[in-house]
Amino acid sequence: MTLSFEGHTVIVTGAGGGLGKAYSFLFASRGANVVVNDFNSSAAQKVVDEITKAGGKAVVNTSSVTDGAAVVKTALDAFGGVTILINNAGILRDRGFKNMTDADWDQIQAVHLKGAFSCTKAAWPIFRKQKFGRIVNTASAAGLYGNFGQANYSAAKMGLVTFTKTIAIEGAKYGIKATAIAPIAASPMTETIMPPEMLVNLKPEFVAPFVAAVTHPDGPDASGKVYEVGAGFIAEVRWERSKGHVFKTDDTFTPSAVSHYWDKVTDFTNPDHPHAMADLDIQGKLEAARNAPPNKQTSPEVRYDGKTAIITGSGAGLGRSYALLLARLGANVVVNDVSEKNAKAVVDEILRAGGKATAAVCSAEDGDALVKAALDAFGGVHILVANAGILRDKSFVAMTEQEWDAVVAVHLRGTYKCAKAVWPIFQKQKYGRILTTASGVGIYGNFGQANYSTAKAAIIGLTRTLAIEGKKYNILANVIAPSAGTAMTMTIWPREMVDAFKPDYVAPVVGYLISDANEDTTGALFEITGGWAAQTRWQRSGGHGFPINKQLTPEDIASKWKIISNFDDGRAENPASTQEAIAQIVKNFGNKAETGNPAADDPTDRDIELVREAKMNVPEPQDYHYSERDVILYNLSIGATEQELCWTYENHEDFGALPTFGVVPQFMSSSGAPLDFLPNFNPAKLLHGEQFLSIKAPIPTSGNLVNEARIIEVLDKGKAAAVTLQVTTKDKRTGTVIFENQSTVFIRGSGGFGGQRVGKDRGPATAKNDPPKRKPDAVLEEKTTSAQAALYRLNGDLNPLHILPEFAAVGGFDKPILHGLCTMGIASKHVLKSFGDFKDVKVRFAGVVYPGETIVTEMWKEGDKVIFTAKVKERGTTVLASAAVTLGKPSSPVPKAKL
Repeated sequence: MTLSFEGHTVIVTGAGGGLGKAYSFLFASRGANVVVNDFNSSAAQKVVDEITKAGGKAVVNTSSVTDGAAVVKTALDAFGGVTILINNAGILRDRGFKNMTDADWDQIQAVHLKGAFSCTKAAWPIFRKQKFGRIVNTASAAGLYGNFGQANYSAAKMGLVTFTKTIAIEGAKYGIKATAIAPIAASPMTETIMPPEMLVNLKPEFVAPFVAAVTHPDGPDASGKVYEVGAGFIAEVRWERSKGHVFKTDDTFTPSAVSHYWDKVTDFTNPDHPHAMADLDIQGKLEAARNAPPNKQTSPEVRYDGKTAIITGSGAGLGRSYALLLARLGANVVVNDVSEKNAKAVVDEILRAGGKATAAVCSAEDGDALVKAALDAFGGVHILVANAGILRDKSFVAMTEQEWDAVVAVHLRGTYKCAKAVWPIFQKQKYGRILTTASGVGIYGNFGQANYSTAKAAIIGLTRTLAIEGKKYNILANVIAPSAGTAMTMTIWPREMVDAFKPDYVAPVVGYLISDANEDTTGALFEITGGWAAQTRWQRSGGHGFPINKQLTPEDIASKWKIISNFDDGRAENPASTQEAIAQIVKNFGNKAETGNPAADDPTDRDIELVREAKMNVPEPQDYHYSERDVILYNLSIGATEQELCWTYENHEDFGALPTFGVVPQFMSSSGAPLDFLPNFNPAKLLHGEQFLSIKAPIPTSGNLVNEARIIEVLDKGKAAAVTLQVTTKDKRTGTVIFENQSTVFIRGSGGFGGQRVGKDRGPATAKNDPPKRKPDAVLEEKTTSAQAALYRLNGDLNPLHILPEFAAVGGFDKPILHGLCTMGIASKHVLKSFGDFKDVKVRFAGVVYPGETIVTEMWKEGDKVIFTAKVKERGTTVLASAAVTLGKPSSPVPKAKL
């Protein structure tokens, strides 16, 4: 289907050249009316002239984007309406942070942030009334990851990411969708910072089709999401959060305790992927913190003797807690607040306790006054905690320009001004610690907080650039997203929550990050509440690369949407810098079509020699002999009981193996397949990702089988390789196929060999199996025993990970874990009990189960398929995903073995 924009009016800001020009041409060529906005009237007019010459419809607007009403008025006057807004206008004022002027900062925020707000604000009531609107905001890799010399730009671009998320939330009920893109393309802006050899491959025409696809009424749903786009490569970016650590919220919760457990806070084993503030059970974290054992401490104790700390907004709430903690541990504290009464009260409290403090009563935007107070009182400054903030919550339709400006000024500009004031001192002394304050709202967006969420997100972008620029001077900068009961949250939280979530439960984590004990962590983001702390970072899907020597169309984008947004195929990665993010885009420079046949041109369909040879290297078949005893052992190991005699008593008339017994005969064949053909192969870095079992015939209760193994797919995931092994299990006497197993394993560190990037569709073996958006049709839960892992390993996989605590610890686990195939067996048994026999089952291993935990299986029947997920009840962790069975009995008859 061709995506037409007939009847639509599109406003494109900054459309006199580069990306904006490409957007204008593409929309106009597909029937849209286009408002070409640019401060350069001659450039805008040239674009309009080209469009009208080609038979399209376009008009010029030369208003500043900060006057959104004037921009939208042009659309209304010329075409009677507006349906799509592309906030693309931008400028650069790149400069090292030390030399950045307030004008450099303010101009960038005005064009990028205020401009997007103003134009969106003007279009919003129109979009609401007509129940349709599409908005694209232009972020940047510099905003996502930070970039040297771009503190102002990074802040603005990251601010636009969460501005997008918030307006997507508020617009959903009105048919308004908003998407953020981080494009890289040749333009008058990028020409100043990129070499010509790169620019030649970074055509704006590789970005414009994506924007057209996501703004079309029938295009893919990208609302509230973020995408990196450039040189034919497109990938989605989402948040990934560590499980973190829960601290006991008593006197043992100190910076020294945080130091002791820091590796757990930053451990991304089995991470979460939250999309909203509600995706965190903060009450559950608080309860867990109350019930946790006392915290262990590092030695020597974390202290701040001889250090001076400036803490903004410290007359109450979080800032006060930070001030009291640091003073108690030896720091000189500058207590800043706009309330003289509050600031002096905290200073008096510190002095009475024997500490050292002085008050600085001024706005956080007066960073120079804060530094002067520190120098006058204590002769130096070593730590900055930028904490000051205000709320002006209002739905976007009702939010005033003044409410936007006030929140951005206090949070974002205040943080910038304080960091700017301490920076030359930190550089000169080659030491500094900066802690800035974002919010969960700044990460995920939130209804009624467009101003607040934008400012808090922008602080993340600013902090990441400060970390990059400060590293060589031993200046570490980190950002936290705390949730605590304060004067601010009192306006939106019930009283009991304010009382329960004490600021004291955030302060120790702050204390560690700004201490000498933290020598390495910088540029990182942490969520903290109620004694729980976790790190949050970006995860990028493997995406899709289109050939750079062929025209890219919106229809091409839509056809590959599932691949672009797939985080579950083993190719997802975690770029930590702009350079790492751009590397994948640059890699696509070599993706060129050769034959004109799209199927043949797709490099994902071609094996390289290394893979061809591995597929031809077929191991010797392996025999497997078993008896009724082995069947009973398997059934018991996945939870069959003495009351279920059909599974545990060999003389029962219906005695038989549970269907997933089919994974047992193939153990030795699948685990023994040679993988050393992969570059940098290390068996310790192998992870079992997915399992597909097809039951081809009724399962004999004893027999002699033979296993034939082969490699059927090898995928290059960049930083890892994914190998799919197939084991066909046959009756040795008759040759009848009993089972077919496909096991997909991921080998970290073995990618980059130039092989396939995307696998082939293998039907049920690769099905995504997304659960329907309704309550499960059946739910069963089963508590595993403390001996479950020890029992299951006797089926043939004797990996010490499932029995030896020391070995499990090396793998990063608190204790031995249950085999993933045991979890699969228990959950599949639940499906069997609920819906009857099945002839195949596929699962993706998404987490681990510790023996003794409860497995909860949620099931949805869809025709002859039952989709299911398995979770750990105690931790709420998903352990099996993309899972489903096909109902029915195997068709090929095999005589049942007799005793």
